Amino acid sequence: MPAAEVELVGGTANRGLVVRVGDTVRRPLRASGTATHALLQHLESVGFKGAPAFLGVDSRGREVLSYLPGETVTPPYPSWSMTDEALDSVAVLLREYHQAVADFRPVGLEWAEPVPSSYVTGLISHNDPNLDNVVFRDGVAVALIDFDLAGPGSALWDVATAVRLWAPLRPEADVHDVRRGRSLGRLRRFADTYGLTEADRARLVDAAADNHVWCMDYVRRGAETGHPWFHQRWTTGEAELTDRTNTWFRTHHEALHQALL
Repeated sequence: MPAAEVELVGGTANRGLVVRVGDTVRRPLRASGTATHALLQHLESVGFKGAPAFLGVDSRGREVLSYLPGETVTPPYPSWSMTDEALDSVAVLLREYHQAVADFRPVGLEWAEPVPSSYVTGLISHNDPNLDNVVFRDGVAVALIDFDLAGPGSALWDVATAVRLWAPLRPEADVHDVRRGRSLGRLRRFADTYGLTEADRARLVDAAADNHVWCMDYVRRGAETGHPWFHQRWTTGEAELTDRTNTWFRTHHEALHQALL
């Protein structure tokens, strides 16, 4: 009897299409699959344990990855995932990923979604360290998953992405958990724990604002081209939240900078 397929929850782009089969994960192949597979193979070759291993392609044309046991953070967010200790562990994991990928120099590979050129330094960044793309064990972040948006970027861009989502950086009225009122402190804590350079620290607020525009444009384009889950997300409040958050970044620009001093 073939092993049963168990749907894995989380995410938007591949919702309902990612399954666990025994100790493996099966996911749809993307045009950028060759690039992401090369990235995962590099990470495995340097001994980085915080990413799935690429195992091949199954008979149905799905990529096969190793299954990483643990928990991801999906609503309703468990209390342990909102702690400063969990936040610290995400920053440490992200730094370890950047150290592992630092000498990966791909040539001639097609990546999924280019980031703004001012944030490209030659590093292959994850570009989507969302809450449901981090695996935890015992309250500690141990692995990144879903490398579909990985590509040429920078440590700054990844930190901006992560802190925007994990702090989170958005209007207080749109934070519906225990992080409300703590965004600025968590912003500074993430930058401190990661060990962000002074030069990148000075650009972090602008990078987070630019990342929000980049990410929401990706969602909007997905909705406009008929992706069902992106369309549902965009038309049930995401468009309005995007506008509110863009305004919030402009009106809180100085306060955000001051939090990092």
